[in-house]
Amino acid sequence: MDVIQTGAGEVPVLALHGIQGTRAAWLPGARELHDDARFVLPNLRGRGAAWRGACADDYTLARYADDVAETVARHIGDGPYVLAGWSLGVSVALDYVTHRVGRLPRALVLVSGSPALCMTQWFSARDERALHDEIAAREVRLKLSEAADRQAVAWTWQSIRTADHRPLLETIDLPTLIVHGSDDDDCPFQHARWLADGLPRARLVEIAGGGHTILTAHTAALAEAMRTFLVEQAPILETP
Repeated sequence: MDVIQTGAGEVPVLALHGIQGTRAAWLPGARELHDDARFVLPNLRGRGAAWRGACADDYTLARYADDVAETVARHIGDGPYVLAGWSLGVSVALDYVTHRVGRLPRALVLVSGSPALCMTQWFSARDERALHDEIAAREVRLKLSEAADRQAVAWTWQSIRTADHRPLLETIDLPTLIVHGSDDDDCPFQHARWLADGLPRARLVEIAGGGHTILTAHTAALAEAMRTFLVEQAPILETP
């Protein structure tokens, strides 16, 4: 595992990055929330010093969820925690909780994500070389400070592009904060509405003018929404 922890707060927030990013995507928010939470930030497979797969089957949502379960077991322990995800991390979080891969969180934070990857257009190429070209271009467009291995991204997209969690959302009985930019081109705002309409205990916060990279472009607004949510959920997060 390739995991770091940062923050002086008592509440553990296990935060998952996107398809092309690394844990670095969450660092600005973790700094803003330094006194409010303890961020547990893994590099999932294919990123940083984490394990590398050998084929697309190593990069399914189920395999990513296994990484989450291992992180919970090794770095969270038995206490309550919040599971957060950005972009792909939202899909991994949904897979983790709907299939009960490991110990469940007390609450969710879903940022710039979709319950229906089958309805997104992150990449359109089917040819391997063209897909790698699209991956390189999107990496630049998103202005990622660190990026995943491009082969890992390609295999991930090939494995996840038909995923649809919408029929399972009603089974997720957890307090959920959804934060989404109004101008997100990668996961249009309708995807946030699908989450809000499908999850029984969800609240949607819209970041006006925000695109897909609100973790870095609208860090203060995201942090304020998360801070308010963590305070509201304090009773269940303090209970053993």
